Amino acid sequence: MKHRITQSAAIACVAALLSACSSINLDALSFGGIKEQDTSRPPAGATAYQCENSRHFFVRYVDNGAAAWVMLPDREFRLNKAGSGSSYSNGSDRLELKDKEATLWDGATAAYAGCKAAGG
Repeated sequence: MKHRITQSAAIACVAALLSACSSINLDALSFGGIKEQDTSRPPAGATAYQCENSRHFFVRYVDNGAAAWVMLPDREFRLNKAGSGSSYSNGSDRLELKDKEATLWDGATAAYAGCKAAGG
């Protein structure tokens, strides 16, 4: 037994599929790629750190402080709490906190040094 799809049924299917596409971010489909996020303001729930050489980054603590989500202008990553101190690491990157100051290490290099929390 063969099934035939009528033209009106096909049009209805296409219309239903296209209506589902209304939630797609069309910026991601453009030739310019996805628009950059505004990195001048801290994301909700994040602490802003202003560092030497006019550099900055943001940190949002997650899992009740067991981890830190670090947001740099060009990438984001998670660091897990390392030991009982105020240090977070993922094996290659490390965030060290002391009072309202922070240093973000990329391996053995202090990539972001002399960082102070906003308002501090």
